[in-house]
Amino acid sequence: MTGQATPPELPPGLLEEYLAGMRTELAALATIAERLAAAKNDRGAIEALRRAAHKIHGSAGSFGFMEASRLAAGMEATAKDWADWPGNPEVDRASLARWFVARLAELLGLTVPRAPATVHPPAVSPLPRVGSTSPTPRAKPAPPPAESSPPVAAPQAPEVIYVEDDAALAELLEYGLGAHGYRFAAYRNGREALRALLALDVEGTHPLLLLDVDLPALDGYSIFAALQRERPGTYRVVFTTVHGTEEEQLRGLEAGALDYLVKPISLRVALEKIKRWVGR
Repeated sequence: MTGQATPPELPPGLLEEYLAGMRTELAALATIAERLAAAKNDRGAIEALRRAAHKIHGSAGSFGFMEASRLAAGMEATAKDWADWPGNPEVDRASLARWFVARLAELLGLTVPRAPATVHPPAVSPLPRVGSTSPTPRAKPAPPPAESSPPVAAPQAPEVIYVEDDAALAELLEYGLGAHGYRFAAYRNGREALRALLALDVEGTHPLLLLDVDLPALDGYSIFAALQRERPGTYRVVFTTVHGTEEEQLRGLEAGALDYLVKPISLRVALEKIKRWVGR
């Protein structure tokens, strides 16, 4: 098990029955992932993934697996976007689906099911040309190397920083940002995040800050207010929250935020917006 509390009102044997059903569900999800490896625009596989994620989102929390429920919510939103925009460039769908299966199994305390592996042809280096009867020409001596300017150090400051206490969403974002090659940093606790953000050397850049409104120790609005006082203009802030009311969104925008993301967040939408905000 993963240490998540089991609701005491469950009748004996019901949890075991649920986990047995989830073993079957995980095997089906693993098969869906391999279908997406064969054809990333397989509409049937995408819809099956959305339905499965929807079902897990609704059931896992009832059995004490809240992180699994939130992870499934993010996957459901992502699969829905895949269905709406099947031809859009995206993170490798099969890879994300496989990761979802592995992480879900871990959260449920189950073994990752085996699925038929997708076989890729081995990489082949170009063969040398053979069969020529002409003598091999002498190679011309290489010209002396031109003087070059000293190499410029690559930037180290993160392009994206997210402060998110929801472990499932944080892991989904980490997967997507890593797959797209972003430099990023992550924090789970509001007070810890503020200390780090005040001290961070941004190297003259303006990192994108995805800031959860509801954080332990210090809420997102308080962090934003402190940054505006101490480091005005340093970070471009986008609030994230489960509170999607018009009043909440206006509150964030009127405070000076760049935008507002309502959870559960589709990974495809989040990455597309991040790409625009970061300027890639």
